Amino acid sequence: MLDIVNLEVKYGAITALKGVTLSVESGKIVTLLGANGAGKSTTLRAVSGLAKVANGSIRLWGQEIGNSAPHKIVAAGVSQAPEGRMIFANLTVRENLDMGAYLRKDRHALHEDQEYIFTLFPRLKERINQPGGTLSGGEQQMLAIGRALMARPKLLLLDEPSLGIGPILVKAIFERIQEINKTRGLTILLVEQNAHMALKVAHYAYVLETGTITFHGPAAEIAQNEQVRKAYLGEV
Repeated sequence: MLDIVNLEVKYGAITALKGVTLSVESGKIVTLLGANGAGKSTTLRAVSGLAKVANGSIRLWGQEIGNSAPHKIVAAGVSQAPEGRMIFANLTVRENLDMGAYLRKDRHALHEDQEYIFTLFPRLKERINQPGGTLSGGEQQMLAIGRALMARPKLLLLDEPSLGIGPILVKAIFERIQEINKTRGLTILLVEQNAHMALKVAHYAYVLETGTITFHGPAAEIAQNEQVRKAYLGEV
């Protein structure tokens, strides 16, 4: 579904991504692991059209989308739940979800999709008329994922869904990520610092270090890699 080839992204004089190449197969969960500053979020931002591609290619179903306008990338089937959640604090839960469906023409199907999100995250239904800014961190993360799903994407980009959330809610959110993938066949590219959880739910994994892919393979194999275990799983 997604092919990234020799991707370079620069912020002024700093090269954030130095020739990143990765693929995301349709229907799979692919995770991108790495330390802070490795370039994980920059990779997602480039796919979303939020970071300028200096070199290389980003293809969705064979069509080049690198440096396309973000709204055109959403219309092509890519939606993102960004790092830090970025929900609309003054809008209600319902209004935040409606914003996710902004580009959709099939208005008749919006209620059905909203109900699906409420089955995934019942807390959102309980707080449907509450301003997004009054939700807990975990609830805001649920809302960010729900808002992204309202665009009916074919490819869902998740940027650090466990950031700043307690362990019980992290477990619940990752269970929902697996459920979305299994029940809807939704393809997911997951950026996550919690390597244990990411490798547990993913089919395939890439490890990014200072803008370069250093390891990749089936998630179960990457989880057994000695260097990965030491660096990201806290094992000696």
